[in-house]
Amino acid sequence: MASGPNLVANAQNLQPICFVVNFRDKIIPWDKLPAWRDACRARSQTLVVTNGCFDLLHPGHVAYLENARNLGHALIVGLNGDAAVRELKGPNRPVNDAADRAAVLAALESVTAVCVFAEATATRFLALARPDIYVKGGDYTLDTLNQDERAAVEKSGGKIVILPFVPGKSTTALLQKISRL
Repeated sequence: MASGPNLVANAQNLQPICFVVNFRDKIIPWDKLPAWRDACRARSQTLVVTNGCFDLLHPGHVAYLENARNLGHALIVGLNGDAAVRELKGPNRPVNDAADRAAVLAALESVTAVCVFAEATATRFLALARPDIYVKGGDYTLDTLNQDERAAVEKSGGKIVILPFVPGKSTTALLQKISRL
C-alpha cells in the first residue's frame, strides 16, 4: 500500500477548494418560494419555470431541463407531490417519492431550484413562482395547456414556450421496458 505526504487516507480530512456543492440547498420549501423568487428578481435574473412529476429521470427529461435552463438565468422545477402523481398517473405511481425525485432533480447542473407542490395542477405554484418564461414539453400546445396555469403565467407577465418532445424517451416507455425484464 502506498504511503507518503501525498496520500490521503481519509476523505473527511479534505477541505473544499472553492465552494461546497450541496444539492439539498436547491430544494426550496413551499413557504420560502416567494422570497426565493423575490431574490431572483432583485438580481435581475430571468426565471424559467417548468413543472411535472419527473418520476423516473431519463435522457428526455435531462435534455428538456437543459434546454429550458438555457432560456434564462435560473430554472426552478415545480414538482408534483406524491398524492398528485397518483392522481395524474395512477395508483402504482410514483415509483420514487417526492423527496427522492426532488433530490435527483436538484443534483442536475441545469436545475437552479426545485419546489414540491401538493396539487395535480401547477396553478398555485405558478402564481407564487411568477415565471418570466414558463416551459412545457412538446406534448402540449397553448390550447391543450391547462388554461388556469396559462392565465397564472400571463397574469404575472410571463411568456410560454413549448419545447420539442424527445422522441422515444418517456417514463411510461421506461417502465414498460423494465416490466419486460
